[in-house]
Order: sequence, then structure tokens, then C-alpha cells
Amino acid sequence: MRAEAQTLVDHIQQSLGLLRRHLDWDHALRRLDELNAAAEHPGLWDEPQKAQALMRERQQIEDQVKSVRGLEQMLNDSVELIAMGEEEGDESIVSDAEATLKALRDDIGKREIETLLSGEADKNDCFLEVHSGAGGTESQDWTEMLARMYLRYAEAHGYKTETIEVHSGEEAGLKSATFQIKGHNAYGWLKTESGVHRLVRISPFDSNARRHTSFASVWVYPVIDDTIDIDVNESDCRIDTYRASGAGGQHVNTTDSAVRITHIPSGIVVQCQMERSQHKNRATAWTMLRARLYEAELQRREEAASTINAQKTEIGWGHQIRSYVLQPYQMVKDLRTGVETSDTGGVLDGKIDSFLEAALAQRVHGKGEGVPAEG
Repeated sequence: MRAEAQTLVDHIQQSLGLLRRHLDWDHALRRLDELNAAAEHPGLWDEPQKAQALMRERQQIEDQVKSVRGLEQMLNDSVELIAMGEEEGDESIVSDAEATLKALRDDIGKREIETLLSGEADKNDCFLEVHSGAGGTESQDWTEMLARMYLRYAEAHGYKTETIEVHSGEEAGLKSATFQIKGHNAYGWLKTESGVHRLVRISPFDSNARRHTSFASVWVYPVIDDTIDIDVNESDCRIDTYRASGAGGQHVNTTDSAVRITHIPSGIVVQCQMERSQHKNRATAWTMLRARLYEAELQRREEAASTINAQKTEIGWGHQIRSYVLQPYQMVKDLRTGVETSDTGGVLDGKIDSFLEAALAQRVHGKGEGVPAEG
């Protein structure tokens, strides 16, 4: 086997070993046997909630085991093809098998990153808010560009999205918007996007074609289910109703159906306006508030557990996490990890995976990867 192919095989075998250790392979197989036996019990569905939890755990472990076994089979098949091609002197077989190994290496690399998604709420759906900073139309246009970026990212990864609130700008863009992003590990992947995003470009709204700097903030927090108990005292909250200002149905601007809840002790504010029914908007707003309070608790725990205070990620309006420069040159750079790319068009079209992976690794390991993105 050629040296390059052998290096690939060694790298893949090492990564497969890491995946097995993360899964705790022997324990996973034993647990899967237990869950399969429990699934066959005739009284399983006497307690539907317990049964659903069991079936979810079973499916998750089964998928993980099948995934590792499938990767191992692909590796073995490729090694056999290379041996056969070399024995027969068929370079095309060897080249095809080496290409498969390279693709397999990249696939396993992404799966290794996914093993970092082990936080308490990482597997959950999430809410994602974008808010414009100072600067009027410029910042509002930038906010709309960011919202589109995340919606395109969600679409590319098979996530479903639901618009919760949209507050349009007077001339263009968005003052704010909130979306629910639904899919496995949605919060885990997007949680590091919270912070301030800066855009530098020649303004399309400036007749003198001057360069402008705009800011927008992003906030990501997990959707929580009934198994997580968050106690909210209604006496600590102020509830306001108002007329919605964005799209949402023919009656949206004629009734006070939009709901804003302010949690006074924490200062957290949530709002929902996309339903015609005030009752439905109120219910969604309460769900968002519980989720925000839960996220704040997760953040508090993370900071308390951090032993590298100088490197921990802060979340807030004053913390810039990424810079997007469109003029005089093209570059998107993450200020936490050093990851950068000149493919600004791709990033704004939702190709942000390299930034998410590096920020996630930094959050878990306490250091940035420092590897430039392609482009």
C-alpha cells in the first residue's frame, strides 16, 4: 500500500477508536440488548411517556452503533480494493479506493466534532434571535442578511424553521426577528453563534459610496420540553400586548394580538406576534421565556465550572465574535478561534460549518483550533 493511503488508513482507524471510546462501545451494546428486550415487553405502552423515552434512547444507540459499523465496513472494503488493485496492477481501482478513503476521513472528522455535542440541551431545538445595532437602515439591512444566513444554514442541514417574530425596518431590513429551528442537535450546533456580528462594506444606501461598519447581535437558546422544570413566578413578569408590525395574516395589524413578556428580576424580554390569536402568542412567549431562563442557568453553570476564565466565551451585546468584511477586501474571520475564509458569499449563503465546528471545539477544550477555513 502506498504511503499516502497507509496514512489515511491509520488516521481513520485512530478516529474510529475515538468514536468507539466516546460511545463506550461494550456498554452501548449491552444497553442496546436491554432496550431491545424491553421494547418486546407486552406492557411497554401502558406508560406511554416512559415508552417513548425508551424508544428514543434505543433508536439513538442503534443509529450510533450502525454508524460506526458502517464506517468500519467502508474502511475494510477500501483496503481490500487497494490490495486487489495493486495485485492486478489496476491503477483506477487503487485511485477510486483512495478517493473513498479521503471522503471517509472527512466524514469521520465531522462525526468526531459531533461527539462534542454532549451538553444537557445540545440535542434540543432552539430559538434564534437577531437584533440590529445602532446605525438605522444599515444595521437593519445587515440584520436581515444574518437572518437569511441562518435560515439557509438550517435549510441545508435539513432543519425545519418557524418564524416567531419579525419587526421590519422603516426603509429596509429588520429591526429584529426570532425563529425556531427544529432538528436534532440544532441548539448544540448553533449555541456558539450568540454574540455581536460586525459587517464592513460599501453601503448600498449611501449615495457617496462610503464604507460603513454595521453591528447586529444574535442570541441562541434551547427549546425545553416538559421534562425540564423551570419555575417562573408570574408576579415577577410584566405582560404587554401590542399590534404586530410584520407579516402574519390579514388581521395582524388590526388587533393587539402580539405579546411581550418582561422577566423583571433578570431583565429578559421575549415577544411573539406571528399568530392571530393572542392566546397562542402568549403561550409561545411563555415557552420562550422559560427557555431563556434555562439557557441563562446553563451559562451560569458553564462559567462556574470554567477554570480558564481568560478564555471562556462571554455572551452579550459588547462581545464581538465575528467580522464580515466585504470591502475593501473580502474576508470573514471569527475573532475567538481565528478561523477565516475569503468565501464571503458562501458564508452569507449559510456555509458556516467551519466556524461552528471550531467554536464548539474551543468551548469544550478551552482553546481555539486556529485552522483557516477553505477559501
